[in-house]
Amino acid sequence: MATRFSLQIIILFLFYSCSNHGQLVYVTKLPKSLKENSGIATYTNDAAWFIEDSGNDDDITKVDYQGEILKEFKVKNAKNHDWEDLTEDKKGNLYIGDFGNNDSDRKNLVIYKLPNPEYETGDHITAEHITFKYPEQKHFPAKKKERFYDAEAFFHYNDYLYIFTKNRANPFTGESLIYRVPDAKGDYDAEYLGKITTCDDWDTCKVTSADISPDGKTVVLLGSGKLWTISEFDLENLPESTLKETDLMVRTQLESVTFIDNSTLLLSDEETKKEGRNLYKYTLK
Repeated sequence: MATRFSLQIIILFLFYSCSNHGQLVYVTKLPKSLKENSGIATYTNDAAWFIEDSGNDDDITKVDYQGEILKEFKVKNAKNHDWEDLTEDKKGNLYIGDFGNNDSDRKNLVIYKLPNPEYETGDHITAEHITFKYPEQKHFPAKKKERFYDAEAFFHYNDYLYIFTKNRANPFTGESLIYRVPDAKGDYDAEYLGKITTCDDWDTCKVTSADISPDGKTVVLLGSGKLWTISEFDLENLPESTLKETDLMVRTQLESVTFIDNSTLLLSDEETKKEGRNLYKYTLK
């Protein structure tokens, strides 16, 4: 009887653990200093770099898969107005997307370009500025039905940074606008590439992060519990692509996604109501 009871406890524990994290594989709890983590990027297979969003320090932080902080830099020549995503290029440069824009009223949108942090020493790292605006936006703030100009997602590919906006329009339409800007220091009008539609549920269908696989063949978009995969595409004509939706079976505030390899993702969520602040893995089916 004791053995059967113990087995039942184990089964319940495994069921709860799996259902609690849905289809995601739990890796570790992130440090308390990354409670509001909003972007993730990887250079190695055993650690990741993180940022936090508005109201937090102007820092980038490296954390290993045991949740230990390995390195931290103060980003000089930069200010955390609303840092929302991280991405890296093939040369190792790291980009911080300071384009959070909840009310669609910002005129100081910027992406910070940093040298490869894996090789930096000391306690600070210096940023170059890539400033930009959305030419299609005519009102600041935008009218409620036109609030398409918040952004929390981007990735780098072939000399460009591709930005996916977070829909805050009322009524909610599920549309995400796609823009791109060059990856070099300067001031730009973002190039509008079109729009895609995820789904029509406000809670889960807003795009919160994005990445492209190392081989350039797969794009993923993240929402609060859902993942969209694009596997056959032309980056200049993304709106014509087909999105494959996956329900990750969690409803935490997932904010960040990055590829480890061509089929494995690393994801993280913010801490909300004592849930989240976790690092996860997910393998594309």
